[in-house]
Amino acid sequence: MIPTDFRALLLEPDQARAFFIDARDRGAMADAAASLDIAIARVDLAGCTDKADALERIARGLSFPGWFGGNWDALADCLGDLSWLLAPGYLLLIENSSAWHEAQPEEFDTLLAILNEAALEWRERNVAFWALLPLPAEAMAALEDAIPPPSSAQDSYNGP
Repeated sequence: MIPTDFRALLLEPDQARAFFIDARDRGAMADAAASLDIAIARVDLAGCTDKADALERIARGLSFPGWFGGNWDALADCLGDLSWLLAPGYLLLIENSSAWHEAQPEEFDTLLAILNEAALEWRERNVAFWALLPLPAEAMAALEDAIPPPSSAQDSYNGP
């Protein structure tokens, strides 16, 4: 867990996108969002079996309108609209995503790409759209260990 002023962070559209977070920060992030009147939607992917199931859970969590088509394009369209859920910002908490991520990595990557694209679209309107995927501390540590540290220009220099 990193001590952070979540209220200030959540107000920054330029920082908003899909992030894996330490599950211990989930409550503080949701509390900070609520104090800012940011719309909070929770999606539980525990036991998620496939793309259709994931899309249905997201649609339910965000109260998508009846015209939602249940495919990736329709998800992108709805995430870029949200006119039925007017708010100064958006926080989507996607819980228990690990098993579906492991079982359906390509579908999961598509979901992350769509969430990040939605954040970019909302950024253009100066509205923060966050999609947070809480992970247990040990999974966060493993994820952080798997990401190589940034190398400096001097480290990659192979001169005389």
